[in-house]
Amino acid sequence: MTAVGIWSVVLAASLSSPSPSPSPSPSPSPSHRALRVASKTFTESVILGEIAVQVARSVGAEAQHRPGFGGTRLLWNALTSGAIDLYPEYTGTIVEELIPRTLEKGESGLDARLEEALAARGIGLIGPLGFNNTYAIGVTARRSRELGLAKISDLRGHPSLRFGFSSEFMSRRDGWPALRARYQLPQVEVNGLDHDLAYRGLRAGELDATDLYATDPEIPLYDLVVLEDDRHGFPRYDAVFLYRLDCPPETGLAIPAMARLRGRIDAGTMASLNVRAKVEHVPEGEVAADFLRASLGIIRPKLDRPGWIPSVLRHAAEHLVLVAVSLLAAILVAVPLGVMGARWSRLGQLVLGAVGIVQTIPSLALLVFMIPLFGIGARPAIVALFLYSLLPIVRNTHAGLRGISPGLREAAEALGLPPGAIVRRIDLPLASPMILAGIKSAAVINVGTATLGALIGAGGFGQPIFTGIRLDDVGLILQGAVPASLLALAVQGGFELVERIVVPRGLRLPRSS
Repeated sequence: MTAVGIWSVVLAASLSSPSPSPSPSPSPSPSHRALRVASKTFTESVILGEIAVQVARSVGAEAQHRPGFGGTRLLWNALTSGAIDLYPEYTGTIVEELIPRTLEKGESGLDARLEEALAARGIGLIGPLGFNNTYAIGVTARRSRELGLAKISDLRGHPSLRFGFSSEFMSRRDGWPALRARYQLPQVEVNGLDHDLAYRGLRAGELDATDLYATDPEIPLYDLVVLEDDRHGFPRYDAVFLYRLDCPPETGLAIPAMARLRGRIDAGTMASLNVRAKVEHVPEGEVAADFLRASLGIIRPKLDRPGWIPSVLRHAAEHLVLVAVSLLAAILVAVPLGVMGARWSRLGQLVLGAVGIVQTIPSLALLVFMIPLFGIGARPAIVALFLYSLLPIVRNTHAGLRGISPGLREAAEALGLPPGAIVRRIDLPLASPMILAGIKSAAVINVGTATLGALIGAGGFGQPIFTGIRLDDVGLILQGAVPASLLALAVQGGFELVERIVVPRGLRLPRSS
């Protein structure tokens, strides 16, 4: 097909059909869906999520798990908005972060007031599960011996110590701001980073102290010392499950069944489960199944573990859907916008400004903004990728058309060609190299950005990457990172092939050396 034909089809399709603004498909009836369980981005939460799912399935209820879904606020918002039905949480987090000022400080125990405060928001509580996974501050044993560090208050005498805390801990009401104020800590060099990466920094000597969870397997693994909270800066963090009170009727047996877990998981047991998953690299589902078999006599049917090839193929299919759907929608919207912007200068400035502003929104923030509108899964990721694809295509379409000599259009008008025919037969073919370059840039950007979709349950190559980071498993990281890089190269090569077929040799953009 010639360049004229290609761009005629693109323009006709975009003008004859409404602009694709992906909207959520009708949600299944609340009485005909599975229990939607999610977990945070650390191993313990994933294990607890697996335990909840397997208990629900043991009583005949359908249940689905979104592991490593996100941080505290993201999960809470998803629960209260109805995007998920249940997730594991901690009482200190509930009181300090989720419903602050509802209860007085120190009332984080599981009393009637806490349950009433949650019920007023349509949320129920199951627990406590039996362990207090409190926040703590840790240093290496070597650093503890060198500086005589045994209590958090001992840190006051060493203002030059380098602190590295998880990003969530840096901003929480019960995190670094409260700890610094309570202990009057003078440290200035404080960095926020991923919780798992902070352990690596501590081990490598790049950090002197970081925040811990009391049941973290890294504490014995890296020979860390947990500093005594001598001023009681942290509340209790008893593990519980939060769930929606309006869960589907057919999952009703699942919630009473989970009540059997109350008091069943002590701190030592939870720490050993974390060690099996994170240190011994046993899948969280198997860790949960072994615990339930030993504790409650629940036997999960043995499932075959897929090999890495089927796993890569599944993630590739998910990734391609995210990229292909969002890119096609962006082409159908962005090319006409670029055409209109090139014809009317003021409109062009407005359009370029609008898509430019969208491009400045951090990708993680944009994904979170999409959840209240489109739920979780592939749909919000596709919408976010669609928005990110607009700028390079609109900008290149606009620049390509504005770069065409006015004399060519004047000659076409003198020959009696109508405006639509001039666009199809003159403008788009001549601008096709620039337009294709913009589409190629958008496609390559989409392949990389789509990995973040795994944080909201969209799947793709981001799933093994984030799981590998959480489990400190380089093999899993490479299982996502290498195919994603190869896919980006394949997409770039594919568009260069399309350019050779569609664009006449004399119009092709010169290749950079």
